[in-house]
Amino acid sequence: MTGAPRYLVSPVDEDRHEPGPEQLWGESYYMDFVTNDGSLGGYLRVGWYPNLGVVWWTTAVVEPGGRTVMSVSFDAPATPTISAIGPSFSVDLDVTAPLEVLRVQADAVGSSFADATAVYRGDEGRAIELSLDLEWRTDGQPFQYDATTRYEIPCLVDGTLRLGDRSMTLRAQGQRDHSWGIRDWWTFGWCWLAARLDDGTRVHAVDVRIPDLDVAFGYVQDPSGSIQPINSADVSEELGSEGLPTRGNCILNGGLIELAIEPLAFGPLVLVSPDGRVARFARAMARFTEPGGRTGLGWVEWDQPQGD
Repeated sequence: MTGAPRYLVSPVDEDRHEPGPEQLWGESYYMDFVTNDGSLGGYLRVGWYPNLGVVWWTTAVVEPGGRTVMSVSFDAPATPTISAIGPSFSVDLDVTAPLEVLRVQADAVGSSFADATAVYRGDEGRAIELSLDLEWRTDGQPFQYDATTRYEIPCLVDGTLRLGDRSMTLRAQGQRDHSWGIRDWWTFGWCWLAARLDDGTRVHAVDVRIPDLDVAFGYVQDPSGSIQPINSADVSEELGSEGLPTRGNCILNGGLIELAIEPLAFGPLVLVSPDGRVARFARAMARFTEPGGRTGLGWVEWDQPQGD
């Protein structure tokens, strides 16, 4: 692996961590996938706020041009393990091989929407059961951020998924991450993205939107796993209905790589802080296209604090 040793991930960090004293100290495991044919995508996040006594379960399954299925709970009781259960879901995470394989088994009740903006309007949707048994297998080099407690792993994903009476076997690619520390969605925004291009190159970046600062993290990995860390990200977007981006553009490290972003299907969230602040969270399965012709699929998210 090229790059400084500080980007190496310790296998022990796959486990849960001792909480800090801050109210918004949190720890999460985050996984996403896009099927190889681009017809279906999804993400799952299990996030603990131990000092608030709750677990967040935020999960979406989306189909471009089709329905959006959301399963969301913000008040399940916190647990000390990497499994969780609430009134509408149960999830078990099993690191079967540290930094190599993560298995996720879950059963939940969700809501199906014909239009993802209905989530922002507070519509109820149609109840639907979902269950999954998926494995995220490392496909590249795990990457530890050098300025915060977080790592990201590019993966291939396979297993089974059931939506209502429809069952399917998935062959997909995706990303997973694990982070721990203060998790505040309401003070400043960001754009996060992860994609696999058609030649096997992996691109991951975070553009943290703090005024007058260029704060960025991520990597470009070639198919051999050679890493070029990202320290500058310029991401722009055009907003459509309900503030959901309709297109975007990403320039990393001043031109190391440039990608056009085409959101294909959204799994959005409304996030409310303990003191009542609101952030809209626009997360989308997307197509990424380089001016030179390479293209790929992945996920992109925009955290959009709503202010006063």
